[in-house]
Amino acid sequence: KEAMAPKKVLVTGVYGLIAGAVYRHLQAQSDRYDAYGLARRSQPSERVPKEGKLEIPEDKFILADLANYSAVAKAIEGMDVVVQLAADPRPDASWESLLGSNIVGPRNVLEAAHSTGIERVVFASSIMVSWGYQQEDPYKAIAEGRFDDIDVDELHTITHEWPHRPTSLYPASKIWGEALARYYADVHKMSVPCLRIGWVNAEDHPRDERGGAIWCSQRDVVQLIQRTIEAPEDLRFDIFYGVSNNRWCWVDIDHPREVLGYIPADSAEEKLGLA
Repeated sequence: KEAMAPKKVLVTGVYGLIAGAVYRHLQAQSDRYDAYGLARRSQPSERVPKEGKLEIPEDKFILADLANYSAVAKAIEGMDVVVQLAADPRPDASWESLLGSNIVGPRNVLEAAHSTGIERVVFASSIMVSWGYQQEDPYKAIAEGRFDDIDVDELHTITHEWPHRPTSLYPASKIWGEALARYYADVHKMSVPCLRIGWVNAEDHPRDERGGAIWCSQRDVVQLIQRTIEAPEDLRFDIFYGVSNNRWCWVDIDHPREVLGYIPADSAEEKLGLA
């Protein structure tokens, strides 16, 4: 039986924290993946630890700005999957920065993918599209660390079917990305699953139990992305929260388990010695 050729996967924003971890993981499985990286500059972002330097072969790296459509179309031609992680991730990012990175960029990636026949784009959204729920209890109590005030029976897990509640322009830009994903899935029959990723940090460790509610380990976010890359072809559009198995997790991680087989390996409490 003829062996399957490795799947060509382009990771955008490859010098970012999450994208770098994903690229490294795919690169280590060269029998399964032919990994490429794209970024608009060839040095790690300020969020990436110094020791986390990527070794990307010259022929596997594309220097391009996602706001430049022709550069994007050229970069992704011939890929099997694009993992769209490039973005300005700052909650206080300016409109000017978000416009190019988070509005025009994702549109260019999806339009180029459609035009060149790429059937799957994994879109990185953010848990922050649901941030506004923390303005009221019991989610506010979790955010403030008032765990004794929480009635577990009233802690309804927020699912992907609940309305968006952004509290700044950054998550609002991610909602635009999710809407684009739905459009390309429905109208152009592409597969564009969206991942509402939680708090991934360079230390790979929650700072406290309060922040641990939304924490996602690097190992878990990489697993989630790989499972989404490998999801069945008939997965057109869906939304999955990406956080670890934390005690005070207030978003639904059963849905990615049921659809993708995602089972978080880490929890904030274990990392904090509270388990």
